[in-house]
Amino acid sequence: MIAVCENYAVNMQCVVVNVDYRLAPEYPYPAGLEDCYAGLQWFVDNAADLKTNPEHIVVAGISAGGGLVAALTLLARDRKGPKIAAQFPIYPMIDDRVESPSNKEITDGRVWNSISNRNCWDMYLGALNENDEVPIYAAPARAIDYSNLPPTFTFIGDLDPFRDETITYVQKLRQHGVPVEFHLYPGCFHGHESLVPNATISKETNETYERALKRALHPSSN
Repeated sequence: MIAVCENYAVNMQCVVVNVDYRLAPEYPYPAGLEDCYAGLQWFVDNAADLKTNPEHIVVAGISAGGGLVAALTLLARDRKGPKIAAQFPIYPMIDDRVESPSNKEITDGRVWNSISNRNCWDMYLGALNENDEVPIYAAPARAIDYSNLPPTFTFIGDLDPFRDETITYVQKLRQHGVPVEFHLYPGCFHGHESLVPNATISKETNETYERALKRALHPSSN
């Protein structure tokens, strides 16, 4: 991840803050999310020293990190916190109910599957697991109001257990007036672009992602 951040800092000509948030199961929700929010606030408070523009903050993450991105934008909106210019929740983990068809159909043990997903939620939610009162900031798919969230870019493979919840999330964002760019990649599993980076479709995935990220970071140059 450090190498990825360094690559973005150089090639995107931007400042990258990689939040070393606390991990479950030792630190279940809301520890990781609060760490991300603290990192966001720190970035804004120190923007001048970092010689960067706090009006062009983009938050990005993949999988569980993508879920934290979706939660962070909800939290920042509701706390009236720092303004986020765009969010990139990539194949995000956002629905603790794990009842979607895609979650049930992806069972291959060689990739992230329904069992992996359920175990991850067990660790992340701790005592909250399998509780109907799970907060929207823990599981953003539970939110009802998606208005006033930042423009969104996301993608997912159609063999990813998060496929259906991501599609539903994208639909709800659009219904609430949030601009969205979404890509569904056929025949691709969870994390395909990093696990098989030299595959043609993985190269296409990464190139599309990087173009969108560059547009979000440097809107005046588009």
